Amino acid sequence: MKKSLALSLGTLAVFASPLISFAAINNVSDVGNFVINTINNVIVPVIFAIAFIVFIWGAFSTFILGANSDDVKAKGKNLMLYSLIGFFVMVSIWGLVNILTGTAGFGNNSGITGGTPKAGVQIGG
Repeated sequence: MKKSLALSLGTLAVFASPLISFAAINNVSDVGNFVINTINNVIVPVIFAIAFIVFIWGAFSTFILGANSDDVKAKGKNLMLYSLIGFFVMVSIWGLVNILTGTAGFGNNSGITGGTPKAGVQIGG
């Protein structure tokens, strides 16, 4: 057990090292952006994929495997229900996190661009 855990952590470190080496972290804001981008672009899609696979497995076990068994149908329906609840919770939390990060200004390193606002029509010139 300990050997497999050490092997999996070593493999994870090998595959995660390019993420860390190409991160170009210079300050605390860059660390926050890196963590948020990693969560939004890597972890969340993997969790959504797992929830989708659980939903598909629940549908498969309900309609195909449980065609004659009420017990298997009930378990499949519960899997589908729990995966839909999981989807709803994940989308809600993901939306709230994106609202909070947008409000706090994470992910916007450019700051205020330009100078004075210019009108679309030039007068006298």
